[in-house]
Amino acid sequence: MSNDLTRRTVLRRAAAAGLLATPAAGLLSACAGSSSDDKPADNGGAAKSNDNPFGVKDGTTVKVVVFDGGLGTDYAKKDVEIFKAKHANVTVNQSATQKIKTQEQPKMATSPSDLINNSGADNMDTSTLINENAIQPLDDLLDAPTWDGTGKIRDVLLPGTINDGTFQGKFYTLKYAYTVWGMWYDAALFEKNSWTAPKTWDDFFALAPKIKAAGVAPFVYDGVHGYYPRWHIMATVWNAAGKQAVVDIDNLKPDAWKADGILAGLQNIEKMVKDQLILAGSSALNHTTSQQAHLDGKAAFIQLGTWYKNEMAKTLPPTFKLTLSNYWDVAGAKAPGAVYAGAGEDWVVPAKAANAAGAKEYLRAMLSTEGAGAFASLTKSLASVKGSGDKVDDTALASANALMKNAPADLISFRYPDFYADYDKESQNLSEDLMAGRVDAAGFVTKMQAIADKVSKDPNVKKQTRTN
Repeated sequence: MSNDLTRRTVLRRAAAAGLLATPAAGLLSACAGSSSDDKPADNGGAAKSNDNPFGVKDGTTVKVVVFDGGLGTDYAKKDVEIFKAKHANVTVNQSATQKIKTQEQPKMATSPSDLINNSGADNMDTSTLINENAIQPLDDLLDAPTWDGTGKIRDVLLPGTINDGTFQGKFYTLKYAYTVWGMWYDAALFEKNSWTAPKTWDDFFALAPKIKAAGVAPFVYDGVHGYYPRWHIMATVWNAAGKQAVVDIDNLKPDAWKADGILAGLQNIEKMVKDQLILAGSSALNHTTSQQAHLDGKAAFIQLGTWYKNEMAKTLPPTFKLTLSNYWDVAGAKAPGAVYAGAGEDWVVPAKAANAAGAKEYLRAMLSTEGAGAFASLTKSLASVKGSGDKVDDTALASANALMKNAPADLISFRYPDFYADYDKESQNLSEDLMAGRVDAAGFVTKMQAIADKVSKDPNVKKQTRTN
């Protein structure tokens, strides 16, 4: 998250996307052209049963690497306890890092960790991992019995989890954190000033002067990581033009970016920039500094996902009532009330993992009722398991749950960043440009279409199709 790319083209594209390890090419040079026959035998071997469906063998070791980001690592430590309760004689070597690609990619062709939380800014490109046969399909995990013995794992996953982890017809990535995105604000501040959280862009533009009059910027954003503003942009595209428009974008349909409603929808973001409704200097702020500005009361709104509270727990003011509202509807929206939610935080099992059986069993423990519940409790975010947040008493998570209860059946989703690394990088750059006022909405749409056309016409790029 199988390719006809030539070796030189693979290396050129990966280098452009920052995928190659140095000094050696590592993953791509060693894995290109590999097959399942190249994989080492894993450390399975015990008798398989409903309680041990992958045959994890006593005396073996499972090497697990966790991304140490907004969700922290406490939940992962709890997963070790759950795993060990059933497999006391299996060792779990768990480590944490923010440098997933830097640390793990050079080992993918030789002696990788058994299970990797492939997340963060320094993550490995999913499409490249799949096209180079560097990670294993996990369809057998979906069909395995749950840790709790209540059916198959595929039956307890939240909507979108399987689809978003599926590439080329196979399930490659378990996206464990079920995130709800939207506009965060301090309900205490709004109550104090008798402000009502906007439901539409028109509501926002009407409220913004009052917010500014109170000495607060209406909006702040992460201007360093382009995928942050892109969430907002793609949610606006879906809301304005409807699901089919986004499906067409993902499928590289000609002129998909020119679909009715897209330009008009994005002109709301352009207006926010031109009307100076964004905290000055936002383009130089990263995720945590922009979030801190919001918590410091410098801006009324910030858009991101439900990991926010956990990531900023140490500096969250005790009086701050962190509350999530939906993205604002554009005028004439084709998908009014659309909600952006879905599974993220990829977990992958390398093709050459020495203990793939142990890795999959560890994932099964993570997906248990206890594991998913602990994740929600510790991170104030939902796991991609049904009911994970049912017993968590938290205002921020409660507002996310309330948003989900009223969500349409079709949740906002887009796949092109997972499908095409070059397209992904260019869209991040253009998202930063739009938010910083370096390009207007019309220029953004034109340039995005040009990038899509380039990818579509390149015979060396393996095309992928989204069906729903």
